[in-house]
Amino acid sequence: MALETATNYPVYYAVSEDNKIANWRPLAHWAMAIPHFIVGSILNFVAQICVTISWFAILFTGKMPEGLANIIVMAQRYWLRTWAFYYGLTEQYPPFEFEAQQADPGNYAIRYDANVELEGRNRLTVFFRMFMMIPIMIFVYFVMIGVGVVAIIAWFAVLFTGTYPVGMRDFVIKGFRLGARMGAYGSLLTDQYPPFNLD
Repeated sequence: MALETATNYPVYYAVSEDNKIANWRPLAHWAMAIPHFIVGSILNFVAQICVTISWFAILFTGKMPEGLANIIVMAQRYWLRTWAFYYGLTEQYPPFEFEAQQADPGNYAIRYDANVELEGRNRLTVFFRMFMMIPIMIFVYFVMIGVGVVAIIAWFAVLFTGTYPVGMRDFVIKGFRLGARMGAYGSLLTDQYPPFNLD
């Protein structure tokens, strides 16, 4: 069962409601996540190439190639799953999965779906995308500082109680959701500007 989010934004990010996590995991999750960080970094590099090609494609045709979009979504899904595991939002080890599709397969505790805008793109906002990203990047930067602080405190709670405090966990999830939206906008998956909120 995943947490629902009331939004019209074309990116959906949710995490399983189970906040039980073994006491020892704060001491080991970072090491367990290393293989996924390596793979995720490679996928992210490939995705950045796809974003660059898509930028030119949209400027010249007004369309985003679906194949490139699917690769970008796959890379972002993989990265989001890895970070969620690293932050202890789930005990379930992320799968080494490389399905390039917009809809999440639904086989993991972290769900990431993207409704990519393939046609009718706004070429002007795509051209100036990096400049338009600045305000949301600043907002996300400060939110993620808060996420990091809250996560550290929560890990101590997990060590002693075996439970991720609900309020802290929800804040971390909302921070990741905000980051997922910013990532989708920055990666040209949508022309809809990310909202400045944690809904």
